[in-house]
Amino acid sequence: MKQVFIFLATGFEEIEAIAPIDVLRRAELNVITVSISESRKVEGAHGIKVEADQLFSETKFGENDYYILPGGLDGMLNLSSHEGVNELLKKQHSEGKQLAAICASPSVLGKLGILEGKEAVCYPGFEENLKGATISKLPVVEDGNVITGKGPGVAIEFALKIVETLKGKEVADEVAAGMMI
Repeated sequence: MKQVFIFLATGFEEIEAIAPIDVLRRAELNVITVSISESRKVEGAHGIKVEADQLFSETKFGENDYYILPGGLDGMLNLSSHEGVNELLKKQHSEGKQLAAICASPSVLGKLGILEGKEAVCYPGFEENLKGATISKLPVVEDGNVITGKGPGVAIEFALKIVETLKGKEVADEVAAGMMI
């Protein structure tokens, strides 16, 4: 079964992590939150503390994983400076496997060259970090194995797009209907 990993770094944008966790679990996906620090407790950009399921250092990543990066300026900077996360993302991309990032975090993918030749979106002002990408005006963009989202206000739409790629449009529509969307 595919495992979906959501990486939590100090300063992450809370809604961009919690909304996808909720939506993906409603779709009965195996979601695992991973702290990239030495503590399972991770503080978000607005002071909300979340306890991750596990630490990066103890996580066993597999061949059939899906990686998601919430945004937040400090969260993005912490993700971008984490060598282990960067190596995982590069490997995932080189194997054509699925990645998703929202808000400032498409910058992490852009700096690694993952968005080269792809259409992508990010929080306004971070476009220069999307090296080689065509910047979209859409709120959520899927291009090949990568999904990007513009910011906090599209966190649910972003998550539903991930559900659609993993379980199909019908399941995504069922989850959305159950949430009154």
